[in-house]
Amino acid sequence: MSHAIRFHTNGGPEVLTWEEVAVGDPGPGEARVRHSAIGVNYVDTYHRSGLYKLPLPSAIGNEAAGVVEAVGAGVDWVKPGDRVAYGTGSLGAYSERRVMPADRLVRIPDGVSDRSAATLMLKGLTVQYLFRQTYKLKAGDTILFHAAAGGVGLIACQWARALGVTMIGTVGSDEKAALAKANGCAHTIVYTRENFVERVKELTGGKGVPVVYDSVGKDTFPASLDCLSPRGLFVSFGNASGPIGHFDLILLSQKGSLYATRPTLATHTARRDDMTAMADELFELVRSGKIVSEPRQTFALKDAAAAHRALESRATTGATVLLP
Repeated sequence: MSHAIRFHTNGGPEVLTWEEVAVGDPGPGEARVRHSAIGVNYVDTYHRSGLYKLPLPSAIGNEAAGVVEAVGAGVDWVKPGDRVAYGTGSLGAYSERRVMPADRLVRIPDGVSDRSAATLMLKGLTVQYLFRQTYKLKAGDTILFHAAAGGVGLIACQWARALGVTMIGTVGSDEKAALAKANGCAHTIVYTRENFVERVKELTGGKGVPVVYDSVGKDTFPASLDCLSPRGLFVSFGNASGPIGHFDLILLSQKGSLYATRPTLATHTARRDDMTAMADELFELVRSGKIVSEPRQTFALKDAAAAHRALESRATTGATVLLP
């Protein structure tokens, strides 16, 4: 028997349970993977709490790295023994072993560790679509990125530096500000004592920025709109402080003919060819040393509840992984 984290009711971290589960052979189009490192992401807390509704009981987690143990019929892009990682697909990453759709697996290249890969396939590919697709950044751009010292944020700091982009990042403490700057964030705003709208205007000579990337949600909206230049783009890709409520679209016209979007990684990686191209670009930056992503916190898989408590209390920086 193998073990996995599951939950039978929605609620706080205490609803996560360590259970024995049966893991069978992969069917057509599937692979069985033995995990070596599992990424912890804020979206996992949304599933657990019920903010994003799931049929119960449910598995949890959608980012991990490991080794292929077996493949089903029709699978020829990975084979037993391959090191692989994934960040999308059916839930179930919080497990020692699992059977899953093989088309979600990407081979981990030499020079990238399993633990690093487990921090990249959701968080890193999120930065890829934000910076390279949702708003295609170019050298000389200035952007605002909330939660710059988080798991996605630290990758964003480095990617912005690699692109020649000036990143303004909000953080919750001086320690997190120092960490974001060390990773390439040009300017930091400690939101607990500074008005981020005023600081953005100061830093941009009153112009504002062409794009704001916001995974915080309720606590930073609608103030994020006030940081945008006319015809700027507000990109909402998470809601760590709670979801943004309904708002009148006229607000976008009043604040400068603004645009707003709510993209997802699942949409951008729905086609395997798109996903592998995104991963190739990301891994090349890692292998070249332009992005370094290693977990800053580790927990045993069976202690997933403790990892969630740390994440939700904002006690973590960068990426967190679970180790089976």
